[in-house]
Formats: sequence, structure tokens, C-alpha cells
Amino acid sequence: MAVLGQIVGALGAGKLADAIGRKKSTVLLVVSYAVFALLDAISVSLPMLLTARLLIGVTIGVSVVVVPVYIAESAPAAVRGSLVATYQFATISGLIIGYLTGYLLAGTHSWRWMFGLAAVPALLLVPLMIRLPDTARWYLLKGRAAEARGALRRVEPEDRVDEELAEITRTLSEGKGRLSEMLRRPYLRATGFVIALGILAQITGINAIIYYSPRLFDAMGFKGNFALLALPALVQVAGLAAVGTSLALVDRVGRRPILLSGIAMMVAADAVLIAVFTAGFGGGGLVFGFAGVLLFIIGFSAGFGALVWVYAGEAFPTRLRSTGSSVMLTFNLAANATIAGFFLTMLHLFGGAGVFAVFGGLAVLAFVVVYRFAPETKGRQLEEIRHFWENDGRWPKELTEAP
Repeated sequence: MAVLGQIVGALGAGKLADAIGRKKSTVLLVVSYAVFALLDAISVSLPMLLTARLLIGVTIGVSVVVVPVYIAESAPAAVRGSLVATYQFATISGLIIGYLTGYLLAGTHSWRWMFGLAAVPALLLVPLMIRLPDTARWYLLKGRAAEARGALRRVEPEDRVDEELAEITRTLSEGKGRLSEMLRRPYLRATGFVIALGILAQITGINAIIYYSPRLFDAMGFKGNFALLALPALVQVAGLAAVGTSLALVDRVGRRPILLSGIAMMVAADAVLIAVFTAGFGGGGLVFGFAGVLLFIIGFSAGFGALVWVYAGEAFPTRLRSTGSSVMLTFNLAANATIAGFFLTMLHLFGGAGVFAVFGGLAVLAFVVVYRFAPETKGRQLEEIRHFWENDGRWPKELTEAP
């Protein structure tokens, strides 16, 4: 139900962000999340619980579109990649806290507390979010030039403010962005790339491992609540470290090398898991099986996990940015729902080795797609990136060298 809700939320998120702004959307999100988490906790029937899960999913779907766009539009070019990657760092931190909280409460079967405690961090965010401004790009989208200048002064050097305002204004003067514009040149290539990125991030198997890691660890020989909740939390700690590394390097090394390296690690992890499931978990199989899952999580977190949102926030000009992110996430979540729905069936039909062979082949495909189509956007202003797509997927000669 939560995954289905996320798809619904993603479909409407772009329009919401453009209509009321990135900041107001985010404040509305954290309040809604707190309310629906409490609704989860006090549910008195299965229909009420399912409705609460659906509404939580809608909230998550909106947030995964709005928040990266908010960050990307607020951040200076020099640190934009790191700040957007911080979103994934926070996401994994939340996963770890959720797993560990669940582990501590599992012995008493306190599922209502597991759901209800999610309201606490949401409520703590409200007073912090209210103090923030919206983005300069949204202010200009609504004709509020003075507020746009004030927002830019908070993040850009004074001598760049006028230049940045002029460039954003010029971009917006080209008209209001529509979905149909994303389906024709020059942005059809950008649309195809972000959709492919969103789908590949899911069908390469990350959520099959996250959702069903207890089953995998159980098959390896780990038992009880430790296998269900504590061990997945320990794996996510490694993922958190990987995102931290990506966050530190993305604006120095670049987007492409990190994303390609992460996918290569996923391919290697799939090879390890194929070998382990083929040979069995006797002897050192238990250690290598756990190492394979660990390597997969590290590779995904450093690559797709950190950078899919960076590319979603950077690929389109201002008038199309929230719509583009919404489209990418919708396809991402549809792929997520597909994997969640069919993974166990695939596991029964093909066995562990067969499933990870499929995931490995798709990871190789992902490597080829990224190598061929992903632009290197390190150090470039958001309004500058459009020229890559307008020049048929190549940087114009005058922009060949990144700042």
C-alpha cells in the first residue's frame, strides 16, 4: 500500500511544488507525515491501517520529488552534488534508526509504537522548515523578484547574484514548462535518460535486497529478530558510510566516475552471490554471502542511491525541473512495485543464483547506459546544463571544459 501511495504522490508532486512552492510543500509534507504516522499507530481495523499506509506512501512519493528539487535549486553549483547526495545520507540514517527501533520493540510486539514513533522526527522538523526561504527559481516563476534576490544572496557571492538572476529570468521567459515539451527535442533525450536511470536503479535489485534481506539472511543461516532487523541495520551502516564517501567526492571527482564505480561494485556483488547460491552456504559460504549483500549495498548507496537524485534535480531547466523529477520518480516507483511484487516468485522459479544472474545482467546494462548517456555536470550552473541536451547529448565547444 505504501508503494502504491508513493506512485500516486509522485504523479502529483511536480504540480504541487510549482503551485505552492518548494518550501510550503515540504512543510506540508512533514506535518502530513506526522499525522499519518499517528493514524497508523491508532488504527482499529485493517481497512484503517491500509488507508494510513496508503496516505504515508503518498506523502513519501511527494517528498522524494520535492525535496531533491528544493535542495538542487537552493545550493550553489560548487556544492550542489554534495548537498543533494546528503538527501540519500539522511534517508539511510532513517532506515538504520527504523530497523534498530523495530529491533528494540520486536520482543514486545509493539507494532503501534513502531509506526507512531515516526511522527517524532517529522514534528521536530516543522519549526526548522518554517524558517527557510523558498528557492530563487520558484520566486521568479511567480514573479517575486525581490524575494528571489534575497534567496540568492543567502547562497551565492554578491557579484554573481545579478548574473544568476538574469540567467534564471531568461530561462523562465521561454514559457511555462509542460509535459509535452519533455517528449520532444531537445529534452526528449534528457527525459529518456532520467527515466532509464530511475528504472535501472530499481530493477538492478536494491529493494529486493532491502525488502527481503531477512529472507536472504535466514537462508544463509541467521535466525530470529537479529536476522530480521538488526543485521539489515548493520548492512545499512555500511551503506551510510558509502553515501558519506560519495557526498565528499561528488563535487571533486564528478558524478560519472562515482556512479560507474558504484554500478561496477554491484556487478561484482552479484557475481559473488551467484557463486554462493550455486555452491551453498556451507564452510565459508555464510561469510561470502553476507559479504556479497554488503558489497551490493555499498555499491548501490555510493552510486545510484546518492546520484539518481542529483541527476533528477539537474537534468531539466527550471520550468521543467519538478515535472521531470516527478516523471522519473513515477517510473522508479513503478519498477520498485514490480520488483517487490515478483521477487519472491523469481526466487522460487530461478533460485538465488538465477535471480542474481538476472540482476547482474541488468547491472551490466545500467553500466552501459550510464557510460553512454550520463553527462558530467560537476561545477556547472543549473541553467547551463540544458545546453548539453540541446546539443544532442554533447557539451558545446565553448562549454567543453567544466568550471
